[in-house]
Amino acid sequence: MTIRGDLEFLARTEHLFSSVREEFVCAARDLDTWPRPEARQAARVRVRNSGTPQTRKLLSPASLADESSRAHLSELVDEGARVRIAATPLPHETIIIDRRYAILAGVDAPGDREYTVTTAPALVGGVYALFEAAWETATDLKAFLRGEQPQLDTESRTVLHALGSGATDETAARELGMSLRTYRRRVAELLNTLDAGSRFQAGVRAGELGLSG
Repeated sequence: MTIRGDLEFLARTEHLFSSVREEFVCAARDLDTWPRPEARQAARVRVRNSGTPQTRKLLSPASLADESSRAHLSELVDEGARVRIAATPLPHETIIIDRRYAILAGVDAPGDREYTVTTAPALVGGVYALFEAAWETATDLKAFLRGEQPQLDTESRTVLHALGSGATDETAARELGMSLRTYRRRVAELLNTLDAGSRFQAGVRAGELGLSG
């Protein structure tokens, strides 16, 4: 389905925003990709009222060009959304709902912008995979705004090194002189610090941030 312009976009996608149950993800170069502010706010309320447990937004640094945009994104984070700033050009500007629907933004040109809505599993899955790849290399909004790397103490760095060595938890704990319980607690703390969902992701994030050397 092809949609042209903001008004038609709102009218024909309202039911999709209200139907979110599991996940709402959005990738955009800036906050002007999707319909005008009042329309975005209306969609935001629909998603929030739908009870979705996870909202993720992936944006380019251009989205932080002014103070109001930074404040808006910080407010989303405070409401529970996860927002990251992309380190590389975004593969496509899109909204994905529950991995069932994908809304793709057309080329930004004079006149009404076009949007394409698809439910084709192969296309939705492919776009979702591209989103995930870009998400993994992006930086958490607050860390990006601070312009700081996560601060790791000496013990955290040794735990990070142990993770990278491929040693079992039991072996790593023994070599570091920790109990197994303490070692696993420090691993969990490290994953949280690096905003990583797995040990593998922690290694990737540490490499991106120059912390793995």
